[in-house]
Amino acid sequence: MQQTLKGKVALVTGGSRGLGVAIAEALAEQGADVAISYVASAEKAAAVVESLKAKGVRALAIQSDQGDLAAAKPLVDEVLAQFGRLDILVNNAAIAVQGQLVDDPAPDTVNLDRQWHVNVLGAVATTRAAAQVLTDGGRIIFIGSLLGGHVPFSGVADYSGTKAAVVGYAKGAARDLGKRDITVNVIQPGIMPTDMKKSAMGDDVPDAVMDLHPIRRIATLEEVAAAVCFLAGPNGGYITGGVLDMAGGLSI
Repeated sequence: MQQTLKGKVALVTGGSRGLGVAIAEALAEQGADVAISYVASAEKAAAVVESLKAKGVRALAIQSDQGDLAAAKPLVDEVLAQFGRLDILVNNAAIAVQGQLVDDPAPDTVNLDRQWHVNVLGAVATTRAAAQVLTDGGRIIFIGSLLGGHVPFSGVADYSGTKAAVVGYAKGAARDLGKRDITVNVIQPGIMPTDMKKSAMGDDVPDAVMDLHPIRRIATLEEVAAAVCFLAGPNGGYITGGVLDMAGGLSI
């Protein structure tokens, strides 16, 4: 298999579980050295690193809370210190606080506010830090959500708002960084088999939700990770400011 990312260094935030693991593994399979960030899952992160190294690449796990805006620069600095460069940033880390309506008399403002910090302000801080050192021709890929532009059910206003904000920021960043041939894009998955999905819906997707999908299944993590690799690779160099929905046609 041709390794289209050999010699590149990638940082995947929130890379110790779920989609982050799948993205890190897919990038490593394409030859990229990969750093992942994690908040608290040290053992899981260490296991991911060993799996990546087994693919013949360098790998590193860095403890970093994306909700702490001051942590962004040290995270990027550590990648540079260990690998000497940064070519690809995947802003994957996110949390979901769902189920409350905006007129709820007792909103969980602590966790709702942290959601904004992690999903938006933290991703912005990481992007700003990375943009200072990213190689010309580099890639920035945000993992958004279909809920950032299409809201088929209630109880997700704040989560949807964070993901909509990501799209606007990514488009602005694409404009700013285009002169350096750095592309910035957003992938918007729908429902995936992750812990986030399980906490929101349980083990099964309700039939009423699944009936909204023209392709009547949820996405696989590998499908989304493959899209990341495409945008990160040489064939994605003329796509910037784009928003790719990966939700089985839910938004049409």
